[in-house]
Amino acid sequence: MNRTLPIRPRSAFDDIGFAATIDELTRQTQQLYLADDVPWVVGYSGGKDSTAVLELVWLALAGLPPEQRRKPVHVISTDTLVENPVVAAWVAHSLEVMATAAGEQQLPIRPNRLTPAVGDSFWVNLIGRGYPAPRHKFRWCTERLKIKPSNAFIRDVVRAHGEAILVLGTRKAESSGRAHRMNALESRRVRDLLSPNQSLQNCLVYSPVENWSNDDVWTFLMQTSNPWGYSNKDLLSMYQGASPDGECPLVVDASTPSCGDSRFGCWVCTLVDKDKSMSAMIQNDEEKEWMLPLLELRNELDVTDDRNLRDFRRMNGSVQLFHERPIPGPYTQEARERWLKKLLEAQAWIRANGPTHAGSLELITLDELEEIRRIWVVEKHEFEDRLPVTYKEATGEPYLGKTLDEHLPLGTEVVDVLREITGGDRLHFEMVRDLLDIEQRHKIRARRAGLFDELEKALRRGFYDDEADATSRAQYRKKQLEEVPIEEPPVDPADVTIGYVRLMETGKEAASTEGPQ
Repeated sequence: MNRTLPIRPRSAFDDIGFAATIDELTRQTQQLYLADDVPWVVGYSGGKDSTAVLELVWLALAGLPPEQRRKPVHVISTDTLVENPVVAAWVAHSLEVMATAAGEQQLPIRPNRLTPAVGDSFWVNLIGRGYPAPRHKFRWCTERLKIKPSNAFIRDVVRAHGEAILVLGTRKAESSGRAHRMNALESRRVRDLLSPNQSLQNCLVYSPVENWSNDDVWTFLMQTSNPWGYSNKDLLSMYQGASPDGECPLVVDASTPSCGDSRFGCWVCTLVDKDKSMSAMIQNDEEKEWMLPLLELRNELDVTDDRNLRDFRRMNGSVQLFHERPIPGPYTQEARERWLKKLLEAQAWIRANGPTHAGSLELITLDELEEIRRIWVVEKHEFEDRLPVTYKEATGEPYLGKTLDEHLPLGTEVVDVLREITGGDRLHFEMVRDLLDIEQRHKIRARRAGLFDELEKALRRGFYDDEADATSRAQYRKKQLEEVPIEEPPVDPADVTIGYVRLMETGKEAASTEGPQ
């Protein structure tokens, strides 16, 4: 009887053992740190890989004499403001503990929590501007929420010091694509252990755990005490709770799923079919059932066909066709108000019914609400100013934002009259409202430059009877453009003289690609 024994994946600790491997990696990190005066920036998400890398850097610095710890090590953690609340709280507290421990141990480690600019936040773009929930073909969120805040910080470091070394927890075992990219950058190294960064100039990347597997990372975290006093076992429990089966094996064979496959991200993410980590947290832990309203809201955002929630016109007012149907544009005013109300209701419910630490949970900040209100009233000419009303309806509390009297030249009382005059015709109402608001805003200005351009833009955007009329006009315009004959360029007489172009008997010119005849 033949038996097939499971093959254990190769470990980074196989050659010289666990302790010797960590000692060697610590010495390598120390040598790299002492080699120059270039500051380090460590990426920290609170997950297993970044925690392992930061622990290695921490151990390396702690092993140096105080006089050699001369250059700063910036730890940056980007909070998108829509992170899984459990993970966000974990990371925020970790940064606080880290800052205290670094000071007590006299280490040059400086934690930094980064957030996107208000105008780049998720809710300002989705609820304020009306961007649809992100899709792979319109992935507007990653650049704004994650890349820009970290890149801005790194560029500031480069601007101040000329260079920066990024220390990241990227690993080749994460995916074949990641391995291919890392190998390609590795071949372009100009210094040992330091790869160039694809998007940031004067930045080199150090990846100390690039050859580790998921299980190597967990083995290290479980066998090494966290140097800033946080609990790696609690981190393991968090990953365990985010695994659908509730299990998190450390030593596995090729067929066993690893806990390292659990991924935490934005709770609003619609780029994945399902938020498996949050679903598993709610399923595995009754104390996390308070996050259910977030999961339900995320699932409402993730609908296959959301045409009923979106305008048939693009953001600039144009009507573009795809397979003879308009390409849907931003969310309508009604849909945007609906998303805001649902978000505020979820926040109010969690504060009232969730655990004590969720009593002050902020799903959307006051600064974001103020920017959304400004966009609605000023940029979209929605001078009925619905945000304070929606806030009161959803939370039962008065809105605490600033007054917008100077931005409401017509006032909200005009809206009811206007709706009555337009007879419930949304397009007619929006066009007249836009025209009135544009005219009133220019009326109080010293210079009225651009008035006619803005009026013309509003007319072009709203003169349609309805979506069917707009579609018909767009189809007609497309057909006309396709039927317009292409005019031949005028012929140079010199080309005729040398025979490069010969005149046809009908009097029309015909260019020859064969040269003189």
